[in-house]
Amino acid sequence: MITSASNERVKFIRRLQERKARQETGLFYLEGLRIVAEALETGAGIEQVIASPDLLRSPFGQELVSKARERGLDVLEVSAEVFARLSLKEGPQGLAAVVRQRWMTLEDIAPAAGRPWVALDSVADPGNLGTIMRTCDAAGGAGLILLDQSTDPYDPSAVRASMGALFDQQIVRAGFEEFAAWVRKSNCAVIGTSDAAEQDYHAFAYPDPLVLLMGSERQGLQPHHLALCSAVVSIPMLGKSDSLNLAVATAVVLYEILNQRRDRG
Repeated sequence: MITSASNERVKFIRRLQERKARQETGLFYLEGLRIVAEALETGAGIEQVIASPDLLRSPFGQELVSKARERGLDVLEVSAEVFARLSLKEGPQGLAAVVRQRWMTLEDIAPAAGRPWVALDSVADPGNLGTIMRTCDAAGGAGLILLDQSTDPYDPSAVRASMGALFDQQIVRAGFEEFAAWVRKSNCAVIGTSDAAEQDYHAFAYPDPLVLLMGSERQGLQPHHLALCSAVVSIPMLGKSDSLNLAVATAVVLYEILNQRRDRG
């Protein structure tokens, strides 16, 4: 058992909280019984499981450690004090993992009927990104295309907000021009959102297959984004607020798309 926070293996894991280290290693850190269980169940590329026997009192958590050992995974045991230094949570449960990132390219994917994609331009908030991953998964979406300067989906805040959806969603990173070329080649409809659009999101008939293109939290969709769109819809704002949170707006449109699919049978 490792009892020193200055241990090199512990220091390596702590560095994964930084984007630079995640980019250099292709790894990320996740923590908690539920999300480690999701990683084990979905066959994610787990490199190491970190467990603190002093904290891991849950029979479910202990069973997860046993499963990891049965699969030949590296299980690193640490003291409660060391785990607390690694932990990003209040009241840590004593179980975490280091997992390999999984990225796809536009060449790897093809639009499919009934499985919308979400493309995000320069999304800045990791919590928003994680929530959108979770919502896209819940609404039957295929995955996310992160354009240009979008934040890291493997940031601890994004991982936590995704509630395990990042293991089920396909994640692509691309520049806008590359994305535009892919759209033209795939003959896929792109639907954007804008508060200036005259088309109400609820009255619009969403084509299939499609990509829902959402702008950044600060600027929304820019003219070159809108030029790529087959149609642009707006969400009505009846109160004093003039905009919705990016994750909320994405969820509203995704569920409209889902409901129209269900109504058509």
